[in-house]
Amino acid sequence: MNEQSKKILDNPLACLKKHKQYFENVEGKKIANLCGSNGRKAVPLALLGAEVTVFDISEENRKYAIELATSVNTNIDYIVTDVYDIDLEKYKGYFDLLYLEGGILHYFDDIDKLISILYCILKDSGMMILSDFHPLGKCITSQGKIDYFDSEIKKGDVAYKSFFIQQEQLDFPDVSIRSYTLSEIINSVLSQGFELKRFDEHRGWNNENIPWEFTILAQK
Repeated sequence: MNEQSKKILDNPLACLKKHKQYFENVEGKKIANLCGSNGRKAVPLALLGAEVTVFDISEENRKYAIELATSVNTNIDYIVTDVYDIDLEKYKGYFDLLYLEGGILHYFDDIDKLISILYCILKDSGMMILSDFHPLGKCITSQGKIDYFDSEIKKGDVAYKSFFIQQEQLDFPDVSIRSYTLSEIINSVLSQGFELKRFDEHRGWNNENIPWEFTILAQK
């Protein structure tokens, strides 16, 4: 058993970090972890007794996530698909909880379309936990150039590209990235029919005195 597996098995709730309060009683709940990557959140949720479905576009991520789940003797359903292509007839009103985290909104060129899909697959009275990079961060970290309201679609790097050696990075394709303002994100959630229950801003990993991430809790 590797270090990641042991950490998850020892305390699955702790692996959900700043969102753990939302998942203390999820046994038997159907949870969709959208853009769930390598299963680092889905597997702890499964260990807590939830029925977890991951939607993610990467076959490589699926393989890792399934191996991770197997190593701690649990199961997740991992569907390799573009979120835009989720089978809405099959999953309409299916999930009790939706969980999106880790900075994924900028991969979608139409936030209203994304949020409408989320609304569709959630049960009535179901909850959505949406956590992402705080839009102010790009202004604070951009070297003197403030482009908060820039809605242009740009080319960017695949997540985790920087963790590979330079030669291997050459094999990674560019991805399209579209930044959103905070008001665009919140208004999209509201306009698609969600009721905003809570909004939190979070410091960065090094406890920076600026908002690095945010979390929206919303109910259908």
